[in-house]
This record gives sequence, structure tokens and C-alpha cells, in this order.
Amino acid sequence: MDVSINGPKILFTLPVLGGINITESVVHGWLVIAIIVGACLWLTKDLSVHNPSRRQVAAEKLVMMVQGLVEGNMGKQWMHFVPYIGTLFVFSFVSSVLSVTGLRSPTADFSVTLAMALVTFVLIEYYYFKNKGFLGFFKRLTEPIFVMTPMNLVSEVATPLSLALRHFGNIASGAIITTLVYGALTALSRFVLGWIPNTFIANIPIMQIGLPAVMSIYFDLFSSGIQAYIFVMLTMANIAGTAD
Repeated sequence: MDVSINGPKILFTLPVLGGINITESVVHGWLVIAIIVGACLWLTKDLSVHNPSRRQVAAEKLVMMVQGLVEGNMGKQWMHFVPYIGTLFVFSFVSSVLSVTGLRSPTADFSVTLAMALVTFVLIEYYYFKNKGFLGFFKRLTEPIFVMTPMNLVSEVATPLSLALRHFGNIASGAIITTLVYGALTALSRFVLGWIPNTFIANIPIMQIGLPAVMSIYFDLFSSGIQAYIFVMLTMANIAGTAD
């Protein structure tokens, strides 16, 4: 069984600053952005107050769901986070689901999930500073007693790392497991049909019918939705916690 599990491939190199490698994660990330922008333009086309189309009703329903999610977990004072939380969830979900098409998910690259987590981390630190002031921002690192300061600093650094690693680990592991199963089923097909001499039938991976589809429903759809939901829930909890 010949199975290769590698990181994102370098698709091309920009001849600037000594050469900037553009990987699958970057290109597929652009594709995800294009899909999201296209969907937003389609859903918000020909908006009407009196005779809304089904498309508009669906768009309004999605917005209301995100509003309810933010209000229920962060409170009304954080409603200005609705666009950010909605964008974060959609980008995460579409990126992960992209694997259904056979393309590599951007969220299967640690650099992508880390970038998402760092944006959230900057917001957390900003609102800590805004809500607690200059002295309160640093005082929280010494609570409950001063000797806990090193541990509190480690906890601060661990916040974006845990967000990034959790999301990356689940999506990447799903891709690896699916690849291994595909490889194993291909080898099994060759073993079962190997007795047929010199025909193309012996090379047909018939064992891949059925099981991969079921696995795709879990890893590409269900797991993608769960990981996106967990990521935004942790984001909301951490940001809202800056007001305590």
C-alpha cells in the first residue's frame, strides 16, 4: 500500500523578497473567501422589505441565528461581535468542508488555525486592557497571589495555541484517517481482484464504495461543523470573560 501523508504542497513561488512560497493552504483559503463572498452576494441580491424572497428569508434566518448565539453566550453588550463570530464560523466550516471536493482543507494547516486564533487572542488582550485599564491589565496576571504570575503568563500564551491546535488536530486527523482508509481499501481491492489476469477490472478499487462516503459525512460535514462551533464558542467565552 503506497500512501503519502504530507503537508500542503507548494503550488508556485512569487519572485519577491527572495521568493515567497504559495501553498495549497493559501490558494484554497482564497477560494474559500471567494465562495463566501459569492454566497453573500447571492443571498443579499434584490432585498425587499415587503416581499422577501426565499433567499432573503434564508439569509435573515442565518443572521438571526448568529445574533442569538452571540447574545446567549456573550450578552447584549457584545452584539457588535456578530459579524466577527459569523465570519469566523463560516470561514472555519467552509474551509473544513472543502475536503469534500478532494481539495486540501486550509484548516488542516496549523498556520491557518493559528492565524485565526491569534486574531482572537489580540481581541482578548485588547478588551482586557479596555475593560480593566492599564494597571488592571497587568494585575490580573498576579492573581490570586503574586507567585502565580509565571503560571498565568503560560496560561495567556496557551490560549491561542490551544484554540489553534484543537481545530487543526481534529481536521488534520480526519484527513489522515480518511487517506489511510482509502489506501487500505485500495490494497484490499487489489488483493481480492488480483486473481483476474491482465484486465482493468483488477485495478478497480471496488472496496472504496460505501465506507468512504460514510466517513466523509462524519469527517467532512459533521466534524467540520462541530469544530467550527467549538472554536467560536471558546472565542466568545474568552472575549466575554474580559469583562469579569
